[in-house]
Amino acid sequence: MYLAKVASPSYQNLDKARFAASRIDSAMDNPKVQEILEKQVLTVAKAVEDKIDEEISALEKLDMDDLEVLRERRLQQMKKMAEKRSRWIALGHGEYTEIPNEKEFFSIVKASERVVCHFYRENWPCKVMDKHLSILAKQHIETRFVKINAEKSLYLSEKLRIVVLPTLALVKNAKVEDYVVGFDELGGTDEFSTEELEERLAKAQVIIYEGESSHRASKSKAPTRSVRQSSYSSDSE
Repeated sequence: MYLAKVASPSYQNLDKARFAASRIDSAMDNPKVQEILEKQVLTVAKAVEDKIDEEISALEKLDMDDLEVLRERRLQQMKKMAEKRSRWIALGHGEYTEIPNEKEFFSIVKASERVVCHFYRENWPCKVMDKHLSILAKQHIETRFVKINAEKSLYLSEKLRIVVLPTLALVKNAKVEDYVVGFDELGGTDEFSTEELEERLAKAQVIIYEGESSHRASKSKAPTRSVRQSSYSSDSE
């Protein structure tokens, strides 16, 4: 009795499979079904063929004059980019530098379209931020990367409401658009990667970044060391 109960569903499934197969065979034997399938296959094949013919035709229409126009356009794009790079380098892009005074800050944000300014003090968290910004300054020549001592720039720090250090002021077109305050947005640890910071700056559109970040891969890692965020009004660590 036990064997009969176990085996019975298998026979039923087998019968259903055989029935379904016979239905398919029967449908395939139907001339109308075959005609519909053939039309669908031909339609898809025709669409693919038309697309290929269209692309081949476009390539064949490119004569020497067209190629010369494309070449000239590309050369102009390269020339403009070279001019931009020269202008950026002349403004101090490509290096991570310190601003000597508050007045210089305003001159820098007026001269460069995109600026990342690190408000710092002499402590470990700010040195960690320095390390990553120094790398990014070389990778993103389109943006000016600078730092300023918050304790020696009290007017500017108060004007921009800088309290927690490190804080990054993200400036676009001479206007502070966003802030990265401490390490909270970077996993709450001083062991965040340069790619994580890069992704955060890209989110604020203060750098041009189209690559893949390792931020997603590092999310699975648990923070191993948290940092006590400090303001410049507290004791130095």
